Amino acid sequence: MRKNTRPVKVGKITIGGGAPISVQSMTNTDTRDTAATVRQIKELAAAGCEIVRLAVVDKEAAEALKAIKAQCEAVPLVADIHFDHRLALAALEAGIDKLRLNPGNIGSEIKVREVVKAAQARNVPIRIGVNSGSLEKPLLEKYGRTAAAMVESALGHIGIFERLNFNDIVVSLKSTDIAVTTKAYEQLSSPASVIPKW
Repeated sequence: MRKNTRPVKVGKITIGGGAPISVQSMTNTDTRDTAATVRQIKELAAAGCEIVRLAVVDKEAAEALKAIKAQCEAVPLVADIHFDHRLALAALEAGIDKLRLNPGNIGSEIKVREVVKAAQARNVPIRIGVNSGSLEKPLLEKYGRTAAAMVESALGHIGIFERLNFNDIVVSLKSTDIAVTTKAYEQLSSPASVIPKW
């Protein structure tokens, strides 16, 4: 049975909150190759995909987003950001519909806060993507690569976002072990989950 969650708007699509489950995918093109990326987004949309995520690996990929978005206005686009918070800021400037951040590899809380404030100003949701392969060092030392470490990482970042009055949050948890992923989702959705004071 689905739990009732907070609805979040990604472009024209609502996810969560009882909305129908949306079909989402990710391009495997080089985002810097605008023509190939636009072609693939349109192919995905024609196949029924409703939201498409793109890897934004460097400044050139971030700069390509504006042209891609202009040619794919009907499809909400998600910028997948790793390591450099400035790429998230550039993606927001380009008109992206949602950000995917792995806060564990973005850097300091100051950088995360800067991205959150910029997203908030544009009403752009953020997906907190926690990956067991890139957990924060203190959590790895405390728990190892476990569901508990993933949940504490997610809750810590949710706490940062909510203290900034940012609530357009989507959370994803991923491990190479499906049992760990399942357990992490069960723990995160439990009423007993308490947001740590980071």
